[in-house]
Amino acid sequence: MPKSDIEIAREAKMQPIKEILDKINVPDEPEAFSPMGRHIAKINLEYLDKLKADKDGKLILVTAITPTPAGEGKTTTSVGLNDGLNKIGKKSIVCLREPSLGPSFGMKGGAAGGGYAQVVPMEQINLHFTGDFHAITSAHNLLSALIDNHIYWGNKLNIDVRRVTWKRVMDMNDRALRSININLGGVANGFPREDGFDITVASEIMAIFCLANDLEDLENRIGNITIGYTREKKPIFAKDLNAQGAMTVLLKDAIRPNVTQTLENNPAIIHGGPFANIAHGCNSVIATKAGLKLADYVVTEAGFGADLGAEKFLDIKCRKSGLKPSCVVIVATIRALKMHGGLSKDELKNESVDALKKGLVNLERHVENVKKFGLPVAVAVNHFIADTENEVNALLDSCKKMGVEAKLCTHWADGGEGTKELASHVVELIDKNEANFKFLYEDKTPLFKKVETVAKEIYRASEVTADTKIRDQLKSFEEQGYGNLPICVAKTQYSFSTDPNLKGAPSGHVLPIREVRLSSGAEFIVVICGAIMTMPGLPRVPAADAIKLNDKGQIEGLF
Repeated sequence: MPKSDIEIAREAKMQPIKEILDKINVPDEPEAFSPMGRHIAKINLEYLDKLKADKDGKLILVTAITPTPAGEGKTTTSVGLNDGLNKIGKKSIVCLREPSLGPSFGMKGGAAGGGYAQVVPMEQINLHFTGDFHAITSAHNLLSALIDNHIYWGNKLNIDVRRVTWKRVMDMNDRALRSININLGGVANGFPREDGFDITVASEIMAIFCLANDLEDLENRIGNITIGYTREKKPIFAKDLNAQGAMTVLLKDAIRPNVTQTLENNPAIIHGGPFANIAHGCNSVIATKAGLKLADYVVTEAGFGADLGAEKFLDIKCRKSGLKPSCVVIVATIRALKMHGGLSKDELKNESVDALKKGLVNLERHVENVKKFGLPVAVAVNHFIADTENEVNALLDSCKKMGVEAKLCTHWADGGEGTKELASHVVELIDKNEANFKFLYEDKTPLFKKVETVAKEIYRASEVTADTKIRDQLKSFEEQGYGNLPICVAKTQYSFSTDPNLKGAPSGHVLPIREVRLSSGAEFIVVICGAIMTMPGLPRVPAADAIKLNDKGQIEGLF
């Protein structure tokens, strides 16, 4: 019986973090990094400032087909590709997002890779890690407390309690907190009003944290957060409450990128973690830029399928940071493609070239979409033991007809050895192709037109619907000077449409906008579509049911 992910992680022979940092020439000096135990460190921003004149490495974006319950293994493939690049003699770093406690105890049970392509120490990474998410939660809720405190003590800014847009957050799935009433219990507790919670990874503080270039930029962006409006609909900002200084203090250590290692003792930077279905789905700009100064190649991932994570990485993160990927790797599995071809999860163990070929429309759509950004594309086929030779050959042949080369990867079982062919192909792709990177839309494009562009070009919707209130809000944002901001669509990750049951490559559907939110600090407009929730709920049987300490005091069930 094969070993579980957690068993493999426990057997890892981790190297002291100083040895990992030495591989990327980070000096053993207090000014360069701060150890967070034996196997984790935070790189100091002062040291990163000294590297600004150094040449950047090549940026490789890893994304995936539309996710299914069969699994795609995007993080696993990112880790495996990084190990593969190091195997073929390249100096490479993988830059990942930090896992959220919400999905760790909800659906997924962990997000540190799998098999022999993991980042370690796995338990710490999946749980509290270096406390970054707790710092973000605290900074966000400090602003919430300051808002209600200001209203309690006379409300000098004339904040309309009906128009407070700043919710509270916590890093856990809890549907009971989506809509609540606060300040109940009498005069001493303040003015009753409606409120609610989002999950921390949907917080604007998380978005700012991941898009800021340095501490000064972080503080300025926090100050520009719109927290609500007066009765005359005049916007109120966090800086009007003098909140930005104290909030930045809570984030001053969290903003430093975390360095850890893969099972093969290659460096990994893990920092920040917005979801791609409800936020912009990328690790921090500071972490990615640090990786590009410290290595020749940086492998980074964008959340969920390319229609969400990759689009937001390219249209939001790259637009705001000046980053330019050299190529994109799309992860696919035969199992998932067969589900897109109509098979149920129980039928996946049986060979079905026909279902695979039907499901290939999903991969083809993602390839076409990524090419619209002017980037070269490779396909990583994440191999499962039940994949048959006929299915593998059918997939590889189909990719050739799409004009992309697919490489079979066995990193789950073989680590970096199983991605050497992919790594060599990616290097060759970068060397032979000059990326002509371009955005999907221009800054000056009207906001509703930006939504339409993403909906029609990426989701292949026939139209976007929004009531008069939504359209007026978008016009109001433009009148306030926010018309040049990119848009961040929040929708289901399970389909190109807003219906999670529509697999494959649906087209001609309608994208209904339910709500729009101004993120004036993060500098994008959140467009909430369909039934997507910014505070997820737990499933009927949450992963938490199987998570416990065993007789040895070890964690079980996290994978």
